[in-house]
Order: sequence, then structure tokens, then C-alpha cells
Amino acid sequence: MKKLRRLADLLPHLKEGRYRLGPHVAKHMLQEGFTELDVLKALEWGRELAIYPEDQRMLVLGYMVFPPRLRLPLHVVLEYARPRHVDVVTAFIPKEPHRVYSRARLAAILRFDGALEEVRWCLPKEAYPAWE
Repeated sequence: MKKLRRLADLLPHLKEGRYRLGPHVAKHMLQEGFTELDVLKALEWGRELAIYPEDQRMLVLGYMVFPPRLRLPLHVVLEYARPRHVDVVTAFIPKEPHRVYSRARLAAILRFDGALEEVRWCLPKEAYPAWE
């Protein structure tokens, strides 16, 4: 049986640097203009919107804070299949921040984001390191 874990259980792993940002997160960071620190802060002060124990994943709603009073919502999907490590599967700025996504909708978000999926290169591709 897969162990149900809560956000509070995963925060120590994140604070100790035992996490990995997936390629989907990197795409959204480039396209939507947030940083790794924004993701970590959103998780630190966020709350669980949905837990998917079958997939060992959770959807977290956090905020990017811009003083003095601006807060932008950020959804983050975490996978906790490995016992002492957390994978940040994706992060994105939601259109409806308090909406809880079904597993089917979450899978669709992870597979395809419409126009946001395209990455545009500023320099010739040869100028960038090889992507793995």
C-alpha cells in the first residue's frame, strides 16, 4: 500500500535541497516568468488542494509574493514516490486558483498546455548546451 504523505511531511526535503525540478517546471518558469525560489516559497506557505495517493502526487496552491501587497497564485504538483526526495513535476500560474483538478484534468495539464508549450529560442540552437 502506498503511503499517504502531506505537504508538512515534504517541506523538510525541500528545505534541505532534496528535490528535483522536472522539465515541465523549467518550461513554465521560462514562459511565465517565475523562478525556482518562487516555487519553493509558494510551497513553504502553500496548502494542499488535492492529494492523489494512487499516483503519490499532490497539487499545492501557493503564492508568489511581491511586496508590499501583490500576491499571484501558483499551482505546484509534487510527486513523493521516493522516500527521502521530492520531485516538483510542474508549476504554473492557474486561471482558477482555488479550483481542485480531477486526476484526468491534471493529467491533461501535464501533457499539454496549448500555446504555452512552445519554447522560443533567442539565439541559434547551437549556442545552447545540449538538452537531455
